[in-house]
Amino acid sequence: MKLASLAVDGERRSGVVDETGQTVTVLPAEIGTVDDIVRGGPEALEAVRTAVPGAPLALSQVRLETPLHRFNRDILCTGWNYWDHFEESRGKREGQDPDKRPEHPTFFTKGPGTVIGPGDDIAYDPDLSAKWDYEAEIALVIGREGRSIPEEKALDHVFGYLVANDVSQRDLQRAHGGQWLKGKSIDATMPLGPWLTTADEIVDLTGLRVQCEVDGRLLQNATSGQMAFPIPRIIAELSRGMTLRAGDVVLTGTPSGIGSAREPQIFLGDGDLVVTRVSGLGELCNRVRRTRLT
Repeated sequence: MKLASLAVDGERRSGVVDETGQTVTVLPAEIGTVDDIVRGGPEALEAVRTAVPGAPLALSQVRLETPLHRFNRDILCTGWNYWDHFEESRGKREGQDPDKRPEHPTFFTKGPGTVIGPGDDIAYDPDLSAKWDYEAEIALVIGREGRSIPEEKALDHVFGYLVANDVSQRDLQRAHGGQWLKGKSIDATMPLGPWLTTADEIVDLTGLRVQCEVDGRLLQNATSGQMAFPIPRIIAELSRGMTLRAGDVVLTGTPSGIGSAREPQIFLGDGDLVVTRVSGLGELCNRVRRTRLT
């Protein structure tokens, strides 16, 4: 099932997407939002399946919002989770290279104010940063609370998956003591969506293709099977001693091809069109727009 968020008559409603037919069927108001469904457990999903829906609308006729709007905390993120990406930046981290490959997943967070919808503009302010970079990623949403979750049971806690682009400001990322929060938390810079695909629809978690195009040029192209630490390991280590709650969003890392590691470097600028896609999860299409942030 693919759950979308959209505005209907000034009200936020949830809908079920038929990607093949390119339609979305609006669910009854009493079902609530996608956030409500995620937190509602199996009963909420069953209510969606048995609901009497309205007439389907063409996706081209509606404006999809980010599927999630109610965040428990910062977005939880995984860094350096594709070895090709880790190696491509070796010697290019301005003195912040680790001595060796990490033996455990590297975690950081970014503020929920970064989140924008699948067709929204990415805020861009050259007075804030000169190095705006793209990072196509698979994101997951926790659907069942847990702490110190065993790796073999980790996927039982996943509600579903979506597409994200962890747009980053590399100069800010390097400027604040090697901590990534600042260079990852600029307002209105992380597209998320276009809908939330429930976990049961993903047969092979290692076979998802992750891509990013900028102005029609394919710059990232990898599969989830290339992850250094697979999704069950990420969940197990992240939850060790730390409760993950329904509605938490976790990013799983970006593959190689980022702009700051290229020669010459490629950074985003005003007017660029960024397309982020993951096979089976959909596509984001966002324009970079000059926005006053300072």
